[in-house]
Amino acid sequence: MASTSTSAAVHSASASSNLRWLPEFVLLAVLWGASFLFMRLGAAQFGPVPTAGLRVTLAALFLLPVMVLRGEWPALRQHWKPVLFSGLINSAIPFALFAYAVVHMPTGMASVLNAAAPLFGAVVAWLWLGDRITRLRAIGLLMGFAGVALLALHDKPASSTGSSDWAAYTAIGACLCASLSYGIAASFAKRYLVGVPPLATATGSMIGASLALLVPTVALWPAQTPGAGSWWAVAALALLCTSVAYILYFRIIQNAGPSRAIAVTFLAPVFALLYGNWFLSEPITAWMLGCGVIIVGGTMLSTGLIGAKRP
Repeated sequence: MASTSTSAAVHSASASSNLRWLPEFVLLAVLWGASFLFMRLGAAQFGPVPTAGLRVTLAALFLLPVMVLRGEWPALRQHWKPVLFSGLINSAIPFALFAYAVVHMPTGMASVLNAAAPLFGAVVAWLWLGDRITRLRAIGLLMGFAGVALLALHDKPASSTGSSDWAAYTAIGACLCASLSYGIAASFAKRYLVGVPPLATATGSMIGASLALLVPTVALWPAQTPGAGSWWAVAALALLCTSVAYILYFRIIQNAGPSRAIAVTFLAPVFALLYGNWFLSEPITAWMLGCGVIIVGGTMLSTGLIGAKRP
């Protein structure tokens, strides 16, 4: 009897410990959901490329001393070539594309399309790394891409931004290209960055992205000095939605595992939709929500988050 009681107590303590990552998980979703709002506010005056350039540069300046204090500078120095290149495909390109997209389409819709990034990741891993795609995962891929197509083609995304149809649909293309870039970056990291400390990877990738965007940022810098609101938006984007978010993300990977960390992609659009509705008066349509459910469901199937066999 005492043994049963002790076992139950240990199980209860273990369950409580296993949930310690949950507040950080929700906070990460809050921050990443807010990134679309801050991108919109910053890009409205800075333009998409300078917004992305400032974002990664400020994030690099914030993360660099943290990395050095944790003693991970030697790891970055040893693996600097692949780490810096990962910054191009995992930060510079997608950040600039999303900054362009949110100027021409609702931020909530962009966040829903961003939730499809694991779909592209699964396809790239299959083509590049030979990852096996089961029948269930294949169904998830088809389901997810069908949701993307339905979302993109049903309503004109320019309705709440005042952009032309052409600009709105190029914004959808920008979101999909950004998601594809994330998918390529994930397989690249799996192939070339295994064993590199996460903080060294995050900091080095921000440095690489800063170098990649330096010339375009200077060349496209706005002629008129942006207002204080845009500066604050970019600062929040860099420090909260990038630097702090990266630290939270890697803590969740360590404490809860990568599958749970990836799942934050599915919660972030909820907050992005709410922010867009509250602060930008963007409509939340039933069609958008329905397509979001299809995309998230398909992504969870395709990545094995649901339907996988339990040991």
